[in-house]
Amino acid sequence: MHAWPATTVPTLPGRGRDLSVHDTSTGGRVTLTPGRVARLYVCGITPYDATHLGHAATYTAFDLVHRVWLDAGHDVHYVQNVTDVDDPLLERAAATGMDWRELAERETALFREDMTALRVLPPRHYRGAVEAIPLVIPLVERLRSLGAAYELDGDVYFSVASDAHFGGVSHLDAAAMRLLSAERGGDPEREGKKNPLDPLMWRAERPGEPSWDGGSLGRGRPGWHIECVAIALEHLGMGFDVQGGGSDLAFPHHEMGASHAQALTGEFPFATAYVHAGLVAYEGEKMSKSKGNLVFVSRLREEGVDPVAIRLALLAHHYRADWEWTDEVLREALRRLDRWRAAVVRPEGPPADGVVDAIRAALADDLDAPTALAAVDRWAETQTATGGDDAGAPGVVSRAVDALLGVAL
Repeated sequence: MHAWPATTVPTLPGRGRDLSVHDTSTGGRVTLTPGRVARLYVCGITPYDATHLGHAATYTAFDLVHRVWLDAGHDVHYVQNVTDVDDPLLERAAATGMDWRELAERETALFREDMTALRVLPPRHYRGAVEAIPLVIPLVERLRSLGAAYELDGDVYFSVASDAHFGGVSHLDAAAMRLLSAERGGDPEREGKKNPLDPLMWRAERPGEPSWDGGSLGRGRPGWHIECVAIALEHLGMGFDVQGGGSDLAFPHHEMGASHAQALTGEFPFATAYVHAGLVAYEGEKMSKSKGNLVFVSRLREEGVDPVAIRLALLAHHYRADWEWTDEVLREALRRLDRWRAAVVRPEGPPADGVVDAIRAALADDLDAPTALAAVDRWAETQTATGGDDAGAPGVVSRAVDALLGVAL
């Protein structure tokens, strides 16, 4: 599966700083010190609807990780999946009378267009669940041979008891895990499971559902968590630098994925840091497909909204914060974009070195984009009020905003 085209990232003078992020698994800060290659896995979409602003906020946040690492001199190995076969996709296809493959292809194509418009740098490997099935099958077979998986009426479940570190990502108690499992695709009430929290890894063929030859597993399709594990292990290996996604993925998705990988390999940890973006609300509730309170990136673009302004609106909120999208959020982003563009088109300006340093420092400090934006605001205000005599300053600021924040002026 192909990703989307990359934009050119300007090279800045000097070198960026090491990135410090909040790690969900420890509950505190960790300073990441990748080697020459920094490894990032961000969980992708289930393509049964268009990209909403909650998705956009998450992928913009991890685009900052990508850009900070590039600025620090790392080669970034970024991997993302597409869950292009799963219950929500099949249900939407059935409800609309559309072939599930066509629905997945259509919405994945629209996602690519949105990511291109928002200037999100693409992953090096962009893999669908369907194309990852040959990677999944031997992993499930191995877990079964290790005694870490078991069959129930033809389905294959992972035993959470097989990983001594289970619970170490989300740190939730069993009651909270059980509640979230039921809300987020699990089946804790199914009879016959060894533990209500045990997740499905291979779903045996059901009438009317797509299925594939699973070898010794029989015909069926993969579960959600093992899909990402197979792709991450294939392209990044154990101990990669950052596992990312929205905060609603900490449990069960990232918890279960970590345990799958750790039981498979006998190594710990699956990822060095687990980084989670906050959720975006609209009209008082979390933006979600189930509630239907969605603001789509594609719809805003169709209405003529500059995608750069959409990106600025997202960056105005710290990535870990939960916040609400309003018309005023967008209006302020449009005003900010106008101020910045007016400031950088002038032939001279105030010195820019402090602005570049301030952006770098803010982003290295747990991706503090609002503080980075404020530094550019101050430079633009000075430019408007008094100007300056540095002929290179507007160009430096424009390149820094592009390279580090992904904002094209």
